[in-house]
Amino acid sequence: MNGENLLQIEHMKSLLVFSAIFIICFNCFCQPVIERTKAIAQIERTDYDATAINKLASLASNNFQVTYYRCNWKIDPAVRYMSGSVTSYFKTTAFTHQIVYDFTDKLTVDSVLYHNQHASFSQQSNATIVINFSVEFAIGKQDSVSIYYHGVPPASGDFTGGFSQTTHAGIPVIWTLSEPFGASGWWPCRNGLDDKADSIDIYITYPSQYKASSNGVLLNTTTNGSSATSHYQHHYPIASYLVAIAVTNYSVFTNNIRINGKTLPVIQYIYPENLSDFQANTPAVLNALQLYSSYFGDYPFLKERYGQTQFSWGGGMEHQTNSFVVNAGTGLLTHELGHQWFGDKVTCGSWQDIWLNEGFATWLADMFYTEKIDTANYRPDVQEDLTYITSQPDGSVWVNDTTNSNRIFDGRLTYDKGAFLLRMLRWTLGDSLFFKGINRYLTDPALAYGFARTADLQRNLQQASGLNLNYFFKQWFYGEGYPSFTVKWKDSSDHKLYFHVSQTTSKPSSVKFFKLPLPVQVSNGKKTKTITLFCTQKNQDFVVDNLGFITRTVTIDPDNYIISKNNKAVKIQGLQTGENNGATISVSPNPVIDVAEISLKNCKGKILLQLFNNAADIVWSRQINVQESSTQIQIPFSSFNSGTYRLLAIEENGTKHSAAIIK
Repeated sequence: MNGENLLQIEHMKSLLVFSAIFIICFNCFCQPVIERTKAIAQIERTDYDATAINKLASLASNNFQVTYYRCNWKIDPAVRYMSGSVTSYFKTTAFTHQIVYDFTDKLTVDSVLYHNQHASFSQQSNATIVINFSVEFAIGKQDSVSIYYHGVPPASGDFTGGFSQTTHAGIPVIWTLSEPFGASGWWPCRNGLDDKADSIDIYITYPSQYKASSNGVLLNTTTNGSSATSHYQHHYPIASYLVAIAVTNYSVFTNNIRINGKTLPVIQYIYPENLSDFQANTPAVLNALQLYSSYFGDYPFLKERYGQTQFSWGGGMEHQTNSFVVNAGTGLLTHELGHQWFGDKVTCGSWQDIWLNEGFATWLADMFYTEKIDTANYRPDVQEDLTYITSQPDGSVWVNDTTNSNRIFDGRLTYDKGAFLLRMLRWTLGDSLFFKGINRYLTDPALAYGFARTADLQRNLQQASGLNLNYFFKQWFYGEGYPSFTVKWKDSSDHKLYFHVSQTTSKPSSVKFFKLPLPVQVSNGKKTKTITLFCTQKNQDFVVDNLGFITRTVTIDPDNYIISKNNKAVKIQGLQTGENNGATISVSPNPVIDVAEISLKNCKGKILLQLFNNAADIVWSRQINVQESSTQIQIPFSSFNSGTYRLLAIEENGTKHSAAIIK
């Protein structure tokens, strides 16, 4: 889910104030908007609170898996009521004569049919339906059962909700939104993050003056007197909470886009009063489809379609193949589209890891799309996200309480810090390894069209890069807070630049020190150069050689690649860097291609040389015995990946000298 801030405002401290502004802006679609995620994340978790008092995960039995659903629903948008049936095909995973589905007790089950015979059942107050069979199933038994029911789906606050009746321009509309636990509030299913049906068929019957929208492809619509029935079919694995329907007097328009030689229909179901706004902003959707497909593989449901359906809620929801959105804002549309890869194709396997859905979609809309297409908003969006993340000193991306909607849908942590975690991974690994790792994650046979945990993302990034990222995820995913850097620096007439880097953290009880590559920009007013300092300990010295100019200014992290705050760059005289007797390390050439020539001056005795990569792993080491005041050695770089490396020289007395080497 996602949404956008429709005014140029700071992060609101009062949700009530924002809600009033949102209502005004919602009625003014023609006005220019700057979309952000923070305020809408507040609305999403507030609406979730209103519809989900029971915040337990699935209570369906674990002795079966659903392979297919056939859903028949009869709905009139003017009446809060539904009737119908759900037939599920399942495969047993244990010997059993009983299976349990998630389903509210606020709807009345008329009957349960097994092979056209009535089966005994009982609806439970914990939102389950227990079905007893007259036979015992063996492991691996494939069978089916049909549940017929009717009634008024639970209203907001009654149970898990998921089914809403509202109006637009005075016209009634019924729509559903089931994340995270709301599916069982309007249809019987397995509602956990451990089971996806391979395919679904959905039949919706409704008054013929309306149109119905759902997942997958509309195969046909038939009329029978004053009613119509639409048949949607979807042949990809789908989680229960991503199934959705909507019915009202929609205007429908279609665009086609070519992706790798294949034509993808983009079909939009829009309130008539807002049709022109969506038509005007359709190019943003088409541009994002091309962009995301070029970097993350083809749109995951390319054999069917992508759709957007307007509904009357405070944001958006990434229903598979058919995003439900409140308006035509670019940030909202590109966010929900991104979920088709991150959230739908690969779905978080626990609400503790919801950042795998929301962090990715926020990064795509706030940073990646703006960087590549909406360039005017790129830097402001990044800065705004960073300011919001560091507005408080604590909080982890990992959700430590999945019964608390404020934690699940935390705009600062789940959305923005999750997005920035990806920005930092991209900076740490470099573009080539980062995108290689993300594509491994999306195509991993154990994950594609299934479920993933954060450890699965880490595993694929490590396999792609060859780097150990335990430290990164310990700091940034499980850890809380952020660092603040003080960089003391001094230039010399021979163009050597000396740095002393110290660090404090906002939540030292969680993370005492953040190990990371710190970008520092140096300038003489005409020339600039960015140097990467690999911070592996609290107080660290660096010497940079061959800059080619005398430094006048130093800027810490000028492009906001790192979550940090209150950084200080201080020029001083007589900087103490840990060197003695004028000992120095110089590197030539730098950047290096194949071999780095290292010159050690005024270092004598046994010297331990260690070369660290950008993950702070030792990739080369040697101990030498130096007798002369000046010694040269060579380090082969031909087998190393591109990036910035740190060479550390440690004398017998413990004195350390370092230099940055770029390949």
